[in-house]
Amino acid sequence: MNAAVNVAQAAAEVLRREGVEHLFAYPLNPLIDAAAAVGIRPVVVRQERVGIHMADAVSRLGDTVGVFCMQAGPGVENSFGAVAQAFAEGIPLVVIPGGAPRAQTWVQPAFNAALNFQHVTKWAEQVTTGAGLVPALRRAFTQARNGRPGPVLLEIPGDVWAEDAPGVEEYVPSRRARSTPDADAVDAAAAALVAAERPLIYAGQGVHHARAWTGLRELAELLEAPVTTSLEGKSAFPETHPLALGSGGVAMPRAVFEHVRDADVVFGVGASFTATGFGIRFPTAGRTFVHNTVDAVDLDKNVPAAHALVGDAGLTLATLTDAVRDRLRGRPRGRADEVAARIRAQNDPWLAGWRPHLDSDAVPLSPYRVIRDLMATVDVARTIITHDAGSPRDELSPFWRTEAPHTYLGWGKSTQLGYGLGLAMGAKLARPDMLCVNVWGDAAIGMTGMDLETCARVGIPILSVLFNNFAMAMEDRIMAVSRGRYASTDISGDYAAMARAFGLHGERVTAPSDIVPALRRARTAVDAGTPALVEFVTTRDKCYSAFQS
Repeated sequence: MNAAVNVAQAAAEVLRREGVEHLFAYPLNPLIDAAAAVGIRPVVVRQERVGIHMADAVSRLGDTVGVFCMQAGPGVENSFGAVAQAFAEGIPLVVIPGGAPRAQTWVQPAFNAALNFQHVTKWAEQVTTGAGLVPALRRAFTQARNGRPGPVLLEIPGDVWAEDAPGVEEYVPSRRARSTPDADAVDAAAAALVAAERPLIYAGQGVHHARAWTGLRELAELLEAPVTTSLEGKSAFPETHPLALGSGGVAMPRAVFEHVRDADVVFGVGASFTATGFGIRFPTAGRTFVHNTVDAVDLDKNVPAAHALVGDAGLTLATLTDAVRDRLRGRPRGRADEVAARIRAQNDPWLAGWRPHLDSDAVPLSPYRVIRDLMATVDVARTIITHDAGSPRDELSPFWRTEAPHTYLGWGKSTQLGYGLGLAMGAKLARPDMLCVNVWGDAAIGMTGMDLETCARVGIPILSVLFNNFAMAMEDRIMAVSRGRYASTDISGDYAAMARAFGLHGERVTAPSDIVPALRRARTAVDAGTPALVEFVTTRDKCYSAFQS
């Protein structure tokens, strides 16, 4: 690109060099056409939030940072929640809103994105000249990728887009810089883990970011230590492995609860240990924590770390495994069968106790029966699944046993209804070879369901599994007075009909015997390129695999 280019053209070329294939967008923003001109496909959504969620999934599943752009003013305002969600979950994004002309940036009521998004982004700045664009984009992609990943915002005022933007010819794509913990700290951590009577490995999303799945498994098998994960880390360790406990959140398998309660040394790898009502709550008294995190701000934030290992999860696992191997003289100690037997002794009776729900023939349907039949109908290792907030999360996560990395997109530090749809859509664009599924409820579809139309229009064949009990059932007990007087937790809708109106394959299922046939028909539609929604009419009664400490 030797000829002079303007800001929009230069930005599009930088995105192309960064490997961006899809620009998620809502008009008007000059970047949309400029991106299309260099072969980047604009994906125009029905609301900004879903487009950012799609970019979020692209960032999770590949080496490319997802990008979203939108118009100044209302488009930026509508995007705040989705950017905040990505910030909470630690997902790299580059968000490029339009802005008011420079002379109006500080004049009320102009919305100043760089100012207002500072608390939900890693980095937020305004590009005030054409000459500043390329350096700003370099900062943006570098900041998004490095340290604790997160969203970065670059606001471009309306009168800057047409200015010349030099420097594109020299642009080199951003890279991820990695670091290892202090060697003495690693050795001390290895000593603590080898000396532990009941060690526990807790894997977070940092294992996914580092693509450190093999290293995690190698350390677990060497230590013969059981492994649990956060919701964000779910699928980092195969849950079919004898040392797997399952994932933890509001709901969890019994083995997770008992091992968290009984562990004497906990190794959190790629984990923040953030205290949240939607994650594992670790007791701290009488326990030793070994904490690996890429961001030192996590240290001692919610758990006291006796051993702090700040660095990339993959490099940390490699150096720690070497140190453990040295102390074990190169081989495990023969405890694996005993550890696996304890896990089975906890989880087998737990699962048997849930069989009445998983095998239920009741009408309205048990959501657990739907989950059981869904697992039996799809190839779990070739399926990327995500949940939505509330009941779908707490019903799905304990019972969906992942087999391969990045086949479960978990989340829970912020719990906005409707997040799962965009994640499944973005996952399908990032991994078109996989079946991509979102499991949500009738409250969540009310938030983002219009973007089912985007699935049909753009050609994103996902399988959407909807639990409809015509209620915000989790709130029934909490809102008993308003429910009794005003039916305030009741909601309604024929969502299968809505899906058909949008051009999807849509079915409503009310009988247990119809669950598998309906899922098979939906899968046939998806395989043929048509997105599908299957709506299951489920019970209003709620129960979860939750435990009291």
